[in-house]
Amino acid sequence: MGRWQDMSGEELEEQYSPSRWSPRLDRDAVVEAHVEAVTAGTQMARAATQTLLHVPYGDGDGEKLDVYLPTDPSGTFPVLIYIHGGYWQCLSKDVSGFAAPALVSQGIAVVAVGYNIAPKGAVLVSGVYDLEPILHIYVNDALNMSREVAQRNSPMLCVTGAVPAAGACEVLVAVAQHDSPEFRRQSREYCQALRSAGWTVSLLDLAGVDHFDIIERLSQDSYILTEVILNMISRA
Repeated sequence: MGRWQDMSGEELEEQYSPSRWSPRLDRDAVVEAHVEAVTAGTQMARAATQTLLHVPYGDGDGEKLDVYLPTDPSGTFPVLIYIHGGYWQCLSKDVSGFAAPALVSQGIAVVAVGYNIAPKGAVLVSGVYDLEPILHIYVNDALNMSREVAQRNSPMLCVTGAVPAAGACEVLVAVAQHDSPEFRRQSREYCQALRSAGWTVSLLDLAGVDHFDIIERLSQDSYILTEVILNMISRA
């Protein structure tokens, strides 16, 4: 087999989808079985082991640790740090303690590390995706951005090709009918840039709203953007 650079998109997806390579079960069933096994195992470990759960190590919501202590935690002891997989999109520390019983009984602590995972989707509303025009208007009086800073932080200039796992991340770019022509242009062009790079993206041009009530109306159950967001979440 050649280098990954020589593979087609389909071949790469096949190579980087572990569920397609299990001889035990088909690709959907093996994932379901794995989640069931690690969830049940972690529940058993928490019931049978001395633990310190949800210990923060950072400011993020997901930046917490679960510590499974040895049977006799006096003195010093080795520590196994477990960082779960899931392509940065699924699983968590809450299903990562399943290995603890076999280790803590031998005097080894287990630390399951939680972290913020990537979104299953993103909703971008009336945004500025190329910051360079901002350099030339009053907004930059307070920001004092240089051209280098503007370019480094412009989403339009940071678009990368989608990897196979990104197919699960649906992006919606929403813009108001009464946004300025520049805001509308930036939304259209950013949507197209994402689409050209292989991302799953759609543009929602909302009629009868401006830059402010496009957001204000999210408080309404029947508002189309509210409904679209709820549908995105239900599909994630």
